[in-house]
Parts: sequence; C-alpha cells; structure tokens
Amino acid sequence: MPRYRQTTVGDLKNQAVQRRKITDTKRTADPATMEVLCGELPEGNTTVFDRYASQQPQCSFGLTGVCCRNCIQGPCRITPKNDKGICGAADYTIVARNVARLIAGGTSCHSTHGYHIAETVLKVVDGKTSDYSIKDPEKLHAVCKRLGVSTEGKNDEELAREVTLLAFEDFGGHREEPCRWLDTTITQGRREKFRNCNIAPTSIDRTVVGMLDQTAMGQDSDPVNIIFGGLKTALCDYTGMHIATDLQDILFGTPYPVATEANLGVIDADYVNIATHGHNPTLSEMIVEAALQLKGEAEAAGAKGVKVVGICCTGNELIMRQGVALAANKASQEMAVLTGAVDAMIVDVQCIMPATKALAECFHTQFITTASQVKIPGAQHFDFREEDALETAKTMVRMGIEAYGKRKPELIRIPDVKHAAVAGWSTEALMKLFAGVEPEEPVKALNDAILAGELSGVALFAGCNNLRVTQDESHLSIVKELLKENVLVVATGCSAGAFAKAGLLTPGAYREYGGEGLQRFLDRVHEASPTSTGLPAVFHQGSCVDNTRAADLMVAMAEQLGVDTPKVPFVASAPEAMHEKAVSIGSWCVALGMPVHVGVMPPVEGSPLVYSIVTQVAHDVYGGHFILESDAELAAKQLLDALEYRRWKLDVHRATAEKYDADPAASW
Repeated sequence: MPRYRQTTVGDLKNQAVQRRKITDTKRTADPATMEVLCGELPEGNTTVFDRYASQQPQCSFGLTGVCCRNCIQGPCRITPKNDKGICGAADYTIVARNVARLIAGGTSCHSTHGYHIAETVLKVVDGKTSDYSIKDPEKLHAVCKRLGVSTEGKNDEELAREVTLLAFEDFGGHREEPCRWLDTTITQGRREKFRNCNIAPTSIDRTVVGMLDQTAMGQDSDPVNIIFGGLKTALCDYTGMHIATDLQDILFGTPYPVATEANLGVIDADYVNIATHGHNPTLSEMIVEAALQLKGEAEAAGAKGVKVVGICCTGNELIMRQGVALAANKASQEMAVLTGAVDAMIVDVQCIMPATKALAECFHTQFITTASQVKIPGAQHFDFREEDALETAKTMVRMGIEAYGKRKPELIRIPDVKHAAVAGWSTEALMKLFAGVEPEEPVKALNDAILAGELSGVALFAGCNNLRVTQDESHLSIVKELLKENVLVVATGCSAGAFAKAGLLTPGAYREYGGEGLQRFLDRVHEASPTSTGLPAVFHQGSCVDNTRAADLMVAMAEQLGVDTPKVPFVASAPEAMHEKAVSIGSWCVALGMPVHVGVMPPVEGSPLVYSIVTQVAHDVYGGHFILESDAELAAKQLLDALEYRRWKLDVHRATAEKYDADPAASW
C-alpha cells in the first residue's frame, strides 16, 4: 500500500530556499492579472509582486522558524554556533511556540468574525436594526435541533436569541463541557479523542489567551505539549468559524447554486463599479442593496447603474448568496484598482493590503474602511454599525457615484478575461443534489460512488495566495490532476477564487477536466436533481470562514459509513497557504483526521522534532497529518495516495465485517 507520509526533514530538499526566482516573468497563472501587471504603473508605486522581489533574500531564520521574539532580550536565533536562545530554549521549543502563536492569530481572526455576526443577530432580534432579518428559518431550526434547543411554542426571534446566547457561551462562557459548536458537529470518535487528549476547548477566548500564556518566555518548553495546545486552539478556530457560517446562513440565507462570472473582466466601464473586499458579509450585503436602490442616481451621473464586484472572501460571500461577480482573489486586489474603472473600494476585515490604498490615490478611486480594527492612513473611514447599516452603505455608494465623474478614460484598461461560474454549493445544496439519487440518505450517493471505485474520494482546496510561488499556479495544477483521477473537489477562499477565475466553475467544466468516473457520477446526480445552472468541475463552498461546510460533509460521510473521520477518503490542500488563518484551519483539519497538504513551507523546517510531530506524531494520535510539499506534481500524487490508502482500508474492514457477520471497525 502507498506510503504518503514524509519521514524526515531531508525529504523537503531544503524547500525554505526553493523560492520563486525574482526574475521570473510569470508571476501569476492568471492571464488577466498578468495583462494588468504588464501595463505601466503610476510613478512611484509598486505592486505586491514587486514588493516580494524587493524583500529578497528573506531571513532564513524566520523561514525555518528558529527566530524567537517572544521577549525583548532577543531576538534569538538558532545557529550552529548557538543551539539555544538566551533563556535556554532549544530549536524545537522556539519553532513550536511560533507555530502555536500563528494558530492563535488565525483563530482570533475567525472568532472575532463569528462574534460580530452573533452580535448582529442579537441586534436583529432585539429590534435594534431593521436593515437585517432572519432569511432562513429552516437553517435556524436545523441549528436548534443540533444544539438541543427546543423549538416548541417559540417564534424565530426567540429561537435566534437563544441560539446566539449559546454562541456567546462558546466564545467566553465559564463551563466545564466542550464548546457546543464543536461537540455537536463532530463524530463520537472525535469527541472521545479530543477529551482523552485534553484538547477539547471549553471557551474560545479563554483558550486563545491560554495559548499566548503557554508560549510566553519562561513558560512551556515541551514541543509536543505546545503543538497539542495549538491543536486545541485550532479547534476553537473551527468552533468560531462554524458559528459564523451557521449564523450567516440564518441571517442572509443558506447558499444554493447561482450563476455568475469571475475575473477582472467583470468590471464594466459603463457602470459605477464598487469593489467590496474583506470577509464580513454584514457590510457587503448592505452595499449590494444600496447599489440596487441608487441605480437612478448612477444613471443621472451618466452610468448605466451601479455594479458591485467582489474581491477576496467578501467576494466569495457575495458570489455564494447574491451571484455578485468575483473580480479577484487576494494577490490580485491591486489589479482591480489598476484597471482605472473601480470607483470605490469598500473594505471590512482581513487580507486587505495597505498598499492598495496608496495605489488608489493615483486614480479617482475612493478607498473606504469600515471596521474599528482595520483603519488605513489616508482612507475615508466610516464607523459602520448595523443600526443604520443601509443608510451608511448608501453614503459609501454615493461616494463611488461621485467618483465616477472624475474618471480618467486614458487610464482605463480592463482585461477582456472572464469566465461563467456556478457558485453556492453549501453542504445543504450538495445534499439536495445527492438526494435525487438517495432521497432518504443523500450522502450515501457519494459514499457508494467512492466504495464502488467510481470516485477516488473528496478533496477540500482552501487557503490563500502566497507570493513565494506563482499566483494560482499550484492551485490549478494540483486540482486538475485530482479531477482527472476522479476526485470530487470542494473549494473555499482564494483557492475557490483561483478556480473561478480560471473557468473551473463554468457550467459543464467537469466534462473537460474530470475523469470518466467523476463525469459519470456528476451526470447521474444532475440527471436525478437537475439545476438550471448546471454543474462545475469544482464546487465553490464559500469564504475561508466557511471551511466547516467541508468538515460537515466529511462528518456526514463518516456517520453514514459508520466510521470515524480519519477513515474517510477525504483530504485537504492549501497550495498557497499564507495567512495565520491558513495555519489554524489546516491544524483543525489534521485534528479531525484529514491528510492536509501545504504547498508553501511553513516555519517548521528548523526543528526536525517539530517537523516529525506535524507529519507523523499527529497522524499516530489524531489520524490526520501535514503533507509539506512545494512540487505540485508530487503533492497531487501524495494526496491521491492518501485517498487510495483510505479506500483500501475501508474495503478490508468491510470485507472482514462481512466475513465475521460483524459491524465494520469504526476506529481508524
């Protein structure tokens, strides 16, 4: 059977120095981005691609994780001359602490997002805002059922209040039981594993604070204990993300298939173009509504109307629910401004590059910030509050309408590159698709196809853009190989954006990119559950905060098979992991039992011990592990090997169960 786990740091072939040559002309796999990059930049300005090149060579101590700045008697670094920091911390302690703090940072981003959504729901049910409402009572009742909230005799507002208060308890409550959004969404096997290993968090806020305490100078120096504490923190990331996704679905509607377009060509010179960028849909949903209501004012200014386009994960939220066209993922955000036709860029939180504001100053583009924790010097800032959300959104859109009249036609250069896209594949939407084949137990249609060998398994593609590699290239190379080998692919975040921009979300694209088994499966489910949009090659599940949708799919597969999640043929890949959020997401995927590929070397190479923990010990304890591989071809092979190994084990255990007339082995 295939071996798909790396065993030594030597296997990495010193990936820390295998950075893309700064003289490479191919800085991106996206032709639209490349077209804009080849144009002339405003004098004195740079793009993210230029700034990456100017940072070379990057600090090798930081790249390998052996630089410690956790107190001000440092910084300390591990070298052949100095094998310990000033306090005596060894390489394994420093690397483990740095990784754990990355997890805490990522968890903080997602949990703050979830907390804000919970606050918004509470304002709705308390009557403090009339601009939002409960749009999906069915999802509300489903969440109540899962949490054990009685619905008898209660209206939707009462139920939403009760659910939200339970969410607040998961954030900051004092209780001995694990967080509800974790405990009620995983298998019994995972519950027992997390409790036995003492990594089941009881409070998001308390756990993140505890992780910062644990990794402070003079505290924990045991790398295994630190990394497992990091996994506990990562499970808080999972919890906060799941809260955010559930409450966003309740508030804005659970996504279902919707047709739209993607890439920079969606920007239309005949319209007032408003780019929404960030992650939180409480803002962007109001921008869409304001744009509809202010069409007349845009027409009076000489435009055909107001067109909202999405960037990064705010774009992913809007493409899922509203069918708003996606213009760019993270590394291409400046390119939208460089088209010269974006009249306002309105941002909220996360992944917003400050340099985008500086570039906007060279054009007519209004750059607007809206969150108290995200202010950028020189930007127009609005204290966006849910109580008067729509009126504030209208004020921002009007700034874009006014800016439209200040355009410089000679600066407008919009690439003629865009693709049709089908998004909106929430787990509920996928189950509705599968239900045409298996009405009583929809996920059985997927499992049966895997057990029969028609499908190789399921892969989640997630993560960011990272300038250490060619933008989007690894995403596309790996996914095409997996599709060819009959893997059902779901995607989130900037990975989903890469696929949308490249046409893998185009209706019918699975016939071009999928193997025969994948084509037969998707033909069968679509024939049984026809959609007006058609089916793509890759199923877009939302923003990076929506990765728990994929986890829900894996858990449903496990429960239908009667096994724990580490036995399910399900893998994850982050070909361009960049943000702290990617580290926390990947870590909880490992804890849930997924083999997780990371295509950009994280800062663990400086300690062979920590490397062995994340690639081997984690697998031995939790069933999941990291696959650290920068070569796209090798990464695809290792992911396929992992799926093959799990299918083989399932077949062996099922055959053994049939032979002895027993239940299949549930543990992995």
